[in-house]
Amino acid sequence: MSLSRSTTFSTSSRTGSIRRLGPHSSAASVYAGAGGSGSRISITRTASTYGGGYGGGYGGGYGAGYGGGLLLSGSGVVQNEKETMQDLNERLATYLEKVRSLENNNRRLEAQIRESLAKRGPSTRDWGNYWDTIQQLRDKIYDSAVENARTVLQIDNARLAADDFRVKYEAELAIRTSVESDISGLRKVLDDTNMARLQLEGEIEALREELIFMKKNHEEEVNALQGQAASAGLTVEVDAPQAQDLGQALAELRAQYDALAKKNVEELEKQWGQQISETTLEVTQSTKEVDTARSRLLELRRSVQSLEIDLDALRSQNAGLEGSLAETEARYGAQLEQLQGLILRGEEELAQARAELQRQNREHCALQDAKSKLEAEIATYRALLEGGEGFSLQDALGSEGTVTTQRSTQRMVDGKVVSESKEVKVRSY
Repeated sequence: MSLSRSTTFSTSSRTGSIRRLGPHSSAASVYAGAGGSGSRISITRTASTYGGGYGGGYGGGYGAGYGGGLLLSGSGVVQNEKETMQDLNERLATYLEKVRSLENNNRRLEAQIRESLAKRGPSTRDWGNYWDTIQQLRDKIYDSAVENARTVLQIDNARLAADDFRVKYEAELAIRTSVESDISGLRKVLDDTNMARLQLEGEIEALREELIFMKKNHEEEVNALQGQAASAGLTVEVDAPQAQDLGQALAELRAQYDALAKKNVEELEKQWGQQISETTLEVTQSTKEVDTARSRLLELRRSVQSLEIDLDALRSQNAGLEGSLAETEARYGAQLEQLQGLILRGEEELAQARAELQRQNREHCALQDAKSKLEAEIATYRALLEGGEGFSLQDALGSEGTVTTQRSTQRMVDGKVVSESKEVKVRSY
């Protein structure tokens, strides 16, 4: 915010030079003024004609003027000089009364300004309440940021835990795939074993049927031989050791065949029974491992589902916290902007009040200078009226003066003067 203010006021000075003119025409002027004010006495005479004019201006906004004409003879000017000065004295008294009225108005305006400033508060406003509010908002924002960081940390921890469980799940899934492949291989082995068992059982049945068939043929042959021997009626005596009983021989033969069959069965059982028992044990163990893997897989599925539920809950909680944080930041940001706007408006008002106070101070100083100069001029006029110190109207009529105009320009930014320029003009009359 920048303000540019320009102030212009003028002062005048009078030099005591006396000019004498011819008897038939004369002209003289006396100027005096301050702060944009001036007083003038002008007398013009041509062929015994006398004219006088008086004008005055006051920086507070007052102007007064006087003009009069008087027809005199060549020697009557000196005689009527006292009457003219008395008239001027009356005009000056009226002018002084106007000055006193303006001073009273000035004092009243100063009182109103002080009252207005007192109503607005001290020139330096107390921003303590605003700073407390801003500090509270900053604390809340800091707490929200800490809570957000804590939530982000929890989310990261939950994400890491989910990653760990995902790795474990993938490892268990790989183990499950391996176990399932092993189970498939064992199932193939079990099927092959069952086929071999069925084949061996078929061979055993075939061997049993063959054994029965051989026993039956042997009995038939024995019976046929016994029948042939009985029908022939032959008695054969041989000088030899007594032959064994045929029943006993058959019994021995049957025992041999039974032993051979039993031996074959034992060999079969010995050859394939161990493999069958081992295969059965492996199948039992594989079945147990499959059941264990299934139970672990179910537990892992339940764990994954519970973790996914927890992850979804944490995500929703994070989204809610982020939305709440964004809303809180937006709300406190709007409040902070409002407070900053209030502070800026307060600073602008303070700068305007300072500028106005400086302007009024400069105007007051200008009025005081104008007052002092007017009082000096009035004292001069009074001395002129009283005729003291050898000063006459001719001296006043022959005096010369100068008007000095000073213009000051100030540029203000945020209530501070950043640049100032002055321009002074002097004019003689």
